[in-house]
Amino acid sequence: MKRTKIKELLNAEAALDPVLVKGWVRTKRDAKSFSFIELNDGSCLANLQIVAAGELANYDEIRHLTTGAALSVQGRMIASQGAGQKWELQAQNLVLIGSSPDTYPLQKKRHTDEFLRTIAHIRPRTNKYGSAFRIRALLAHAVHQFFNDRGFFYIHTPILTASDCEGAGEMFRVTTLSPQIDNIEEDFFGVEANLTVSGQLEAEMMALALGDVYTFGPTFRAENSNTRRHAAEFWMVEPEMAFCDLKEDMAVAEDLVRHLVRTVMDQCPDDLNLFARFVDKQLMPRLEKLVGTCFERLPYTEAVKILETAAQDFEYPISYGADLQAEHERFLTETYFNGPVIVYDYPETLKPFYMRLNDDARTVAAMDVLVPGIGEIIGGSQREERHDILASRMDRMALSREKYWWYLESRRYGSVPHSGFGMGFERMVMLLTGIVNIRDVIPFPRTPKHIDF
Repeated sequence: MKRTKIKELLNAEAALDPVLVKGWVRTKRDAKSFSFIELNDGSCLANLQIVAAGELANYDEIRHLTTGAALSVQGRMIASQGAGQKWELQAQNLVLIGSSPDTYPLQKKRHTDEFLRTIAHIRPRTNKYGSAFRIRALLAHAVHQFFNDRGFFYIHTPILTASDCEGAGEMFRVTTLSPQIDNIEEDFFGVEANLTVSGQLEAEMMALALGDVYTFGPTFRAENSNTRRHAAEFWMVEPEMAFCDLKEDMAVAEDLVRHLVRTVMDQCPDDLNLFARFVDKQLMPRLEKLVGTCFERLPYTEAVKILETAAQDFEYPISYGADLQAEHERFLTETYFNGPVIVYDYPETLKPFYMRLNDDARTVAAMDVLVPGIGEIIGGSQREERHDILASRMDRMALSREKYWWYLESRRYGSVPHSGFGMGFERMVMLLTGIVNIRDVIPFPRTPKHIDF
């Protein structure tokens, strides 16, 4: 018999008979001649109540079931006599697939996030993390749906690279050399190789052939940061669009955020409600405002003026030429505008070499999407399509023309204005759940000194 998921059973309009379900015991309570088992298979937040009668041949084994045990249950769905559920499953055959000892670490109580990080291999079975990772899965699908519906092509960019997209140097070296060998020519690629910090440069090459493309995959940064917003391994959504200026780039970024929020609100109401009730009481009003209002557009110069005159003391002083910190971003979105903001036209000195120099020769056509509760969630720009200006900026930043020869050469053969952005996927999950630490929206987080599991 084919297994049916609990989500399908709980949403059924009529009782299904017979059915087969498989899952893990959340709780169990015994009466004189029968037992009630709350079973969850991960397909949804809700449990399915199993009624196991004393007439079952293995009822003695059933009475000794513990939390965490894996079961296969065949039976018939009947209308539930208790409150809180429409259906329950009357067991006709119950098989213990995997037992669980009394030392099972997830008991019927609230555990701290810090403790659950130490058992990341088991924490997805909790309500909170099960909901978070179901939302994450839906978000990934919604990303592909958004771009597919708009005619973008999904491309795969390299994880191993010899280029530093951001020019910051915070990259993970990958080598086959033993410590006794220091001749780079003897390494696997013959040059220094690293894990990628972005697929953008390669995505630009694809956009200059296919028009509109996007890549969605893991990226890596060897930044020794232990903040709640940073991880060594994280996922990025990076579209790249040919014949696209900064104004259109901002519009696509805004549409993407709104689409993702609306999708989760429409399709994950139960999981979302858990976070609205127990994690962040302001979550739903904040999300409703994101899908219901236009994002404010604000030049960097104006943003700095607002911050300089704010009746608030910031830990990091702000003036023209300084980068916006998280506290500045959250002031703009949560206090001043009380909504999402796109800041654009940053000073050239703050941004990477590939961003297009504006006519004032002081700023670049860059933009950051800032949202309440998170701060920056998207960063992007119009790319510098003019060969000589791009080469000049690379020289000023001491980047090797020889190393980036292919990137420069792309500006010689039919170069066109093009734009793109990167969205931190984990930050989007944080936005939609109210979870404040990036370690808690990645199943197995990698941070400085932590690479367990």
